[in-house]
Amino acid sequence: MSVDTVGHSFSRAADVRPRLFREALGSVLRAVRTESGRTLRDVADDARVSPGYLSELERGRKEASSELLAAISGALDISLGELLIRIVAELAPDHLGQEAALAGQPG
Repeated sequence: MSVDTVGHSFSRAADVRPRLFREALGSVLRAVRTESGRTLRDVADDARVSPGYLSELERGRKEASSELLAAISGALDISLGELLIRIVAELAPDHLGQEAALAGQPG
């Protein structure tokens, strides 16, 4: 426990920054790409985006528009819905099971 300037105690866990959507997106994009054995350049060419930009997306440093997500998911031969489901699973709190997180129910 820590104490703020007014004397209220709080948990240090509250200080931990939640994972951002772009970070989960990046890790899922990279996982899907590597699972399929595709190179960054190959997917970037198919999605009509620069390899550098796709790399920035995979590292969670850039945001992606819905149009770009659709193009990348198409290049990866995965539906946009499936891509989003995998991102939701990445963002689910650790104490929830993947199925419960996707169903919006407590684990």
